[in-house]
Amino acid sequence: MEEQKNSQPKWEAKVSARITSASPDQIWPLYTDFFNLHKWYPGLTTCHGIHGTNGEPGCIRFCSGFSISSEGSGVDRGSENWAKERLIAVDHIGHSLSYEIVDSNIGFSSYVATVKIVPGADGDDHQNGCVIKWSFTVDPVEGWELEDMKKIFQVGLQGQAKRMEDAICQA
Repeated sequence: MEEQKNSQPKWEAKVSARITSASPDQIWPLYTDFFNLHKWYPGLTTCHGIHGTNGEPGCIRFCSGFSISSEGSGVDRGSENWAKERLIAVDHIGHSLSYEIVDSNIGFSSYVATVKIVPGADGDDHQNGCVIKWSFTVDPVEGWELEDMKKIFQVGLQGQAKRMEDAICQA
């Protein structure tokens, strides 16, 4: 059965969100606070550490909420979705981190994601601004379409970017 599952190509997708009034150096600490994603990601009701030191490779967080489900995904929206995620790499200089789902009730298998925060200048002289780039690979998920998953992640990332930018601007 394992071989049959692996015969399908992995899904790969990238989403991004622009932040106009905060630099990569301002946003990066919010990401390395790996155990507190619920402060920023819309619909995520809980996120806390269950293993290791926050922000260090190997640490594991438990996240739950309704942010990962979608209409028609086959996921029961009456029950709370959850995932245990392990931080697998952190590059403080390059402002990137990678993590994987080690266990969940959302049907994701072999999910690995990388978040990278890059300057958002795009040719202008404006020092502030950045782009959060979130890419992921996952085995095809029963009951889902890749484009629908990508839309859900895009909406979530846009909401997260807005919350982060609002917090930086109010500080």
